[in-house]
Amino acid sequence: MTETRRDILTAFLGAAVVLPAGPLLGWLQETGHVVKPHPYPNGRDPSAPVSMDEPSVINRKGLEMERQKELRANVAKLYDMVVDLKEQVERTDANSTLSLPVLKKAEQIEKLAKQIKNLSKG
Repeated sequence: MTETRRDILTAFLGAAVVLPAGPLLGWLQETGHVVKPHPYPNGRDPSAPVSMDEPSVINRKGLEMERQKELRANVAKLYDMVVDLKEQVERTDANSTLSLPVLKKAEQIEKLAKQIKNLSKG
């Protein structure tokens, strides 16, 4: 009788462990995410015209020109903000504390200056 109870308990525990583990491990068997190989060795059709630029080639000169334009625009904006802040500080009394808008303007200037610094680094 004890053998029968032990067999039943073992079978029950085995089923309790194996049945919930099936869906958890099912994702290992999925084959829906297969990486398809390129049909050509270098990823480009050999019959395509040579004049076509490869998609992986980056136009560095164009990127540098865009970066310079953005840098110049940011520097001009920074200059305008600094001039505006200077005027606001000159209008305030020397003995009083700076107002909240002046402090926020200074924080904006600092943030823009850091952006310009990071942009100029490349």
